[in-house]
This record gives sequence, C-alpha cells and structure tokens, in this order.
Amino acid sequence: MEKRQWPGKPGLRFTPGQVVSLCFIVVLICSSFLTWREVRVLEDSYVSSQRNRLESVSHGMDMQLQFNMDRLFFLRNGMQAALKTPLQLESMVTARRQFDWKRQQDAWSLYSGSRLLLTVNGVSDEFVAHGADLNRDDALLHNELTAALELGYLLHLSSSSSSIEQRTQYVSRAGFFVTSDPAEMSDIISYYAGLIGKPWFFTQSARDNRGRGIRWYTEQGKERGVQVITASIPLDLNEYWYGVLAMDVEVSALQRLLMEAIGGQHEGTWQLYDSHLLWLASSVAGAENGPTLTAADRQHILDAMEHDTRGGFLTASSYISWQKLKNFDGILLHVHTLREGLGGAFGNIIIALTLLWLVFTLILILSWIVIRRMVRNMIAMQESLEWRAWYDTLTRLPNRGALFERAAEAARVCQQAQQPLCVIQLDLDHFKSINDRFGHQAGDRVLSHVGTLIANALRENDVAGRVGGEEFCIVLPNTSLDMAVKVAERIRKRISAKELLIRKNTTLRVSASLGVSSSEESGRYDFEHLQSVADGRLYLAKQNGRNCVYCAG
Repeated sequence: MEKRQWPGKPGLRFTPGQVVSLCFIVVLICSSFLTWREVRVLEDSYVSSQRNRLESVSHGMDMQLQFNMDRLFFLRNGMQAALKTPLQLESMVTARRQFDWKRQQDAWSLYSGSRLLLTVNGVSDEFVAHGADLNRDDALLHNELTAALELGYLLHLSSSSSSIEQRTQYVSRAGFFVTSDPAEMSDIISYYAGLIGKPWFFTQSARDNRGRGIRWYTEQGKERGVQVITASIPLDLNEYWYGVLAMDVEVSALQRLLMEAIGGQHEGTWQLYDSHLLWLASSVAGAENGPTLTAADRQHILDAMEHDTRGGFLTASSYISWQKLKNFDGILLHVHTLREGLGGAFGNIIIALTLLWLVFTLILILSWIVIRRMVRNMIAMQESLEWRAWYDTLTRLPNRGALFERAAEAARVCQQAQQPLCVIQLDLDHFKSINDRFGHQAGDRVLSHVGTLIANALRENDVAGRVGGEEFCIVLPNTSLDMAVKVAERIRKRISAKELLIRKNTTLRVSASLGVSSSEESGRYDFEHLQSVADGRLYLAKQNGRNCVYCAG
C-alpha cells in the first residue's frame, strides 16, 4: 500500500499500522492519566472518610466525658457557693469547734455524723507551717471546713451511673482533705503528704494554671494495681487559692468509654493517648501497650499538635489519623492498615480501576462511562458524609460541632459590632419516660417534632442545634435578654401546646425547660461560657418545676 505523505512535511510518511499504534499510545497515555486522576480522587475520599469516622468516634467520647467534666465544675461551683454562704447547722458548728480543739494534733478527723457528708481528715498547724505550698489562714478556715464537709452532699447530688471516676477528693492548702474513697488510708499524715506531692496539686497555683481550668495528669506507674489518670481543678474565691478538687479515673473506664464510642466501627485499630503520647487504651482486646508508634510517627504527631487539633499521614503500611479530644487532655488515634484498605470498599475500587485500565483500549467508551459514574457516586457519597458530619439526621438541625462553629462566628460578629448575643439551652422534660413507655420510635418522633418547632420559631441569622440526646441549644445574635426570654417562652408554649400522635389512638403532650443567658449580663461573648450559664439556668428551671424559662442566676 502506498504510504500517505502528510502535507507540509515532505518525506514524512505513516502507515495505517503506525497510525493505529500512535492512537493506541495516545489512548494508553490518556487512560493512564485518567486512572491516576481517579486514584487521587479516591485517595482524597478515603482520607475524608477516615477523618469523618475519627471525628464521629471522638465526638462520642467527648459527649461521654462531658458529663464528668461538668460534674467537676459543679462540685467547684458548689464549694464556692458554700465558701460564700456556709451552712450554720448545729453539726457544722460542732465540727468547727472540734477542729479548733484538734488542730494542734499531728493527725485528726472530723466526723459529721451524717452519711451524706464526708469525713474531714487533716494535719497539725506545725505541719502546715513547714509546707511550701500550704497556708492556714484563720479568717477563711471555718468557711472552708464547712464547704469541705458539704462536698459529700454535693457528690451525692451529682452522682450518676454515667460517672467514671474511681474517687473524688478535695485537698486543701490549709492542711486537710476529704475523699470519697478512704480505703487504703492507714496514715493520715503520709496520705496528705502524698496528695500535696502530686503534680495535679502543686501545679494548680495561679502562676502555673492561669486559666484556672481542668487539667489532666497521667500517673507514672499503677495505683493498687491499676493505671490511674487524674483530672484536677483549683478552688478559688476572691483571687485566693484554697485547694484542689481532683477526680481519679481508672484507665479501664476510659477503655470502656472508647469501646462504647466505637460502636460498630471496628475497622482498623483505635488508640487513646495522653498529651505526651503515653498509651492509655486500645480497641485491641487484651493489648498491654497497643500497637506502638515509631519515634518518627510520635514526633510527627507532636509537631502537628502544636498547630492543629487533628491530622493524618500515610506510612509504609498504614494510614494514621488523629484528633484531640475536647474534654480530655489527649488524642484519639485511628490506625487503618493498607491491607484493611485493600480489603474494603477503597481496595475494591482500586482493583476495578486496574481492570478497567487493562481493557481500556478495547472498551474505551464503556470504561469511560463506568469511571465517570463511579466518580459521581463517590462525590455524592462524600457530600452525604459531609452533611451527616454537620447535621443531626433525626432533627435535621446542626449537630454539636456545626453549632459550636457557627456560634463562635456569631459571637465574633456580635462582639465586633457591640451587639448583644443570647444563648438558650433547652431540655425536654421526662424524655426518658417517653422512651420507656412508648419505645424509642416514639422518642425519635418527639425529637424530630421539637426540632421542627424550634427551626420554625427562629429568624434567618439565628442558629439552633442538637447538642445531646434530648438537649438543644439556640444562639440568638443581636438579641437582648428580654427578647431572648420572649423567644424561649414562645418555643416553650409551642412545644407544650402541641399534641403529638405517636401511635394509633395514642397522643402525647411534651414540655421543655429552658435556660437563657446573655452577653449583656457579664460583657463576655465566649459561647462556651454563655452556654454554661444557660445550662446552669436550665438546671434551675428543672428544679423549679420544669416547663418554664429561667433567665436569672
């Protein structure tokens, strides 16, 4: 066959075979490029799915730890209230007299005579006088003793099956302490000396802990054969440091919380570390130390933690993602091996792409359609995962993470414009009894119904979200306290006025308790502070009979 001469290129001739070969090479290059591009999209989707899975589990752990941290704040607030206004019961007066009589003894104990109050144990004035961090101020001493005696009653009030602490203690700089678990305390003096020598005590001064918040400490070694970590918070009033409230938690309790948060997400290995990357717990049954991070991996995470709250990186055999916990000074880490990845959905897609690439020269159009369809499916799946990561599927309101992000932005805008910002904390009354009597499907219908009522009652710039089981939070930018109370009252009336059909011939009327806080009261725009105030007032609303709005501290 005569070779064709291309115009403009004298002497350059191509045979049909060469043209076919050239087209095949072009097609091969294009198919390789497209395959490479799809692999990168899949890699991004894989990383996003791993992060979403990690965020879901870490959020579950934070939700479970939130109660215990709130409990520690509750105990501190209760003791501060007791310092301001001590009880004048006869038993308290007697205890103070006993202290005045016993305070010179090397070791002493004050028994209240009530099972709801704790025993106060202490050391002599001489011991306190020689302690570097100790101070026995007689002007403040009696009130502090009364507050310490009342701690047992506060512990009784805040007790719950959700608590994970091994023991709760108050250690005073004035030479005494109370503990909810006095076992193994054979010598008061040595026990107190051991307490004030703990890092969780002597690092709580105003110089070392300026924020006066909760700090976590991991014990070196084991106590009574178990690994213990301690959450401690200083007790202050009028810029005076009285002592430290401490909550000891067994690592086994954190292990239990981790397994509950994981639920059915058993793919890969989940590990819990403290802030210094000391291993605490793992999803691997019977693991003593869990899968060990290499020195390079540890350094990589430590460096990244200085600038971010989460991250991930690929090693030779696995993908490691990590995220800081909000209610614990540590990180949750997820190790997903490449073998597990290849054995899952991601690996199946890679294999499919490889097979498509091998036959691409024969079924070019068909393989292109299949690949594009796969990409569209992955994008749709990613969008679905992103929506689920930011919204509560039951109420279709923003979830806790989305709410906090939007609330922080609203607080920043209001603070810059010097506009008031209000927060409403809402909790359904007797919701557990609804689940117990009518089943969880009825409870879900109630939550969905309440979420719709809340959404319909708000303005365009208002933000509402579900922050817990039956608990909702509403953020009202550019709203005065009086206006916010009216909004809360309107929501409360709408909820209590509506009868909900939960099954055939069965209707249910629910009510809600609400707490309202405003930046106008203190001048603070910190959302977490405003939510904490509103949550406290919600608690007061429940104490005052439920189905009401509470707006005063």
